[in-house]
Amino acid sequence: MDGTTLGLVLAGGYLLGSIPFGLVLAYLGGHGDIRKIGSGNIGATNVLRTGNKPLAAATLVLDSGKGAIAALLAMAFVPSDLAPLVAGGGAMLGHTFPVWLGFKGGKGVATALGVLLATSWPVGIVACLTWLAMAFLFRISSLSALIALALAPAVAWVLPAICPAAAGFGAGPSEGALALAIAILVWIRHHANIRRLLAGTEPRIGQGKKKTEAGE
Repeated sequence: MDGTTLGLVLAGGYLLGSIPFGLVLAYLGGHGDIRKIGSGNIGATNVLRTGNKPLAAATLVLDSGKGAIAALLAMAFVPSDLAPLVAGGGAMLGHTFPVWLGFKGGKGVATALGVLLATSWPVGIVACLTWLAMAFLFRISSLSALIALALAPAVAWVLPAICPAAAGFGAGPSEGALALAIAILVWIRHHANIRRLLAGTEPRIGQGKKKTEAGE
């Protein structure tokens, strides 16, 4: 993949990822600017604070979907194994730093899971199951996401050794590198949540919270 193609794939992924579905859906649902509600985040968790569960679910699906679609489109139209990884990385950057919103976007968990499912579905499934297991054990959304995405790179690197067939579904060093980059970005975006986790003040799932940020 030459430099021009690389740039176009990255830009395409970024533009798709930068669509602020939470913001748009909140306006369409009559809730105004979601950035003025709760944590001010544009992700599904903050949309849920409007009390509109279907709207929050739609935001979750669309934020995940845009990451997956960016990678799948690159996979379909660009003859390079690196194309979907670059597009997926671009979608992550677009979601977390959208140019339309002054580079102040979401925390990237839903988009990250969509990218992982599209580029390496075994890794994506393990990440999703890890999130569910951690959420069941600890009842803290941000902690569940941080653990799930921190484990994803190791899964991508180790899975082919455990199950050689997994290499045919996108698990390997390149996918591991993308998963690592995604994990680092998501951890950085959750810096406030990490401080609260260390302080023991991070809210649990279902616990109301008005002014502090929560993980997506």
